[in-house]
Amino acid sequence: MGELWPVPDVLAYLAGRWRTERSVRDLASGLEGRFEGTTSFDGLGDAGPDGRAPDGRAPDGGALDGGGLISREQGHFTWQGVTRPAERTLRYEPGTGPGRADVRFADGRPFHGLDLTTGHHVADHPCAADLYRGEFTVRGPDRWRTVWRVGGPAKDLLLTTDYLRETPQA
Repeated sequence: MGELWPVPDVLAYLAGRWRTERSVRDLASGLEGRFEGTTSFDGLGDAGPDGRAPDGRAPDGGALDGGGLISREQGHFTWQGVTRPAERTLRYEPGTGPGRADVRFADGRPFHGLDLTTGHHVADHPCAADLYRGEFTVRGPDRWRTVWRVGGPAKDLLLTTDYLRETPQA
């Protein structure tokens, strides 16, 4: 697993803009895809009902009024030689302590808990007949990774995402 970077305040750690690269492997067919783009974690306090800030960003790029963060991923996904725009929005709300967050879909439905106080966390999300198991690993102040294994009757996927902060913390 390598060296871990404990995170005392998960929302402060995530705030800002990250370069995002994801590989997607269908373990059953052997097919592979790739996402490349950015993920911005902005203050949730300014978010409208669709989960987006009016201008797409918070004034300071961080959590507002203790309300958490809105995560907006944008980029391009290539699958079987076809590249398309792709985006995803999640909400990161304060958890039971500063190193913890409750991750929700843009519409507010629960996704999973997140505890990065040790720099590592495993989360499960059952979805109909499928199980999503995510492993989160923080490698330093400006680098972290998620690995999601998705299994079910019609799915056998491995999604590995690397995040690199665009402007390193001072």
